[in-house]
Parts: sequence; C-alpha cells; structure tokens
Amino acid sequence: MDKIYLNSMKFYGYHGVFPEENKLGQHFTVDLQLEAELKEAASTDDVSKSIDYGAVHEVTKEIVEGPARNLVETVAEEIAGKLFAEFAMLEACQVRVNKLHPPIPGHYDSVSIEIYRSRD
Repeated sequence: MDKIYLNSMKFYGYHGVFPEENKLGQHFTVDLQLEAELKEAASTDDVSKSIDYGAVHEVTKEIVEGPARNLVETVAEEIAGKLFAEFAMLEACQVRVNKLHPPIPGHYDSVSIEIYRSRD
C-alpha cells in the first residue's frame, strides 16, 4: 500500500486530565501516515485521485484545537475516525499525537500516543 506522511503538524489545544491543561492549554504536534492506493494519481498526475493534504491538515486541526479531551488517546482516535469519514480512498492510518510539555514529574521532550487503524 502506498503511503502519505504529514509530519510534525503543530497545534495548540486544551487536552489533559489536569485542570491547568484545560485552562492554559499547550502545544501538540501530530504525525500521520495515510495508506491509500496512489498509482492512478501518480500515473495521471491528477490531484483528485490522491488525498488532499490541506484537507487532512484542516481535519486534524479541527480536532486538536477543538473541544478539550482528557486523553490524547481520545484525540488520536477522533482524528482517525474523521479521516476515514472524510476520505473514501483512505485504507489505513497511523496517528501519533505528541504532547510536547506534559505536566508530569521528570524531563521529557514529549509524551506520545500512536494508534493504527484500518477500514473493516
């Protein structure tokens, strides 16, 4: 299966279990791997036969910058579900949501959740 990658998309959201996360918000990045058959798009040079990267970004932004969720697991699941709903040619996706400054003890570059979903 062919793959499209959207890496390190940057957003500001209000997700987390601590009240200050919901009030102050924080930076998130999202990495996507989209699986679809892209041979026709490549052979015809026709963008309508591929997945619109800009539309994928907007779907992702709408969720990450939308209503607060307790878990980034929920954010990742909502992104995957919306991508399948919006893009009929999408066969599978891997979604990684990175919380860049988690308010937990220790020193981290980020904490991430990654899911892989495919059409049933």
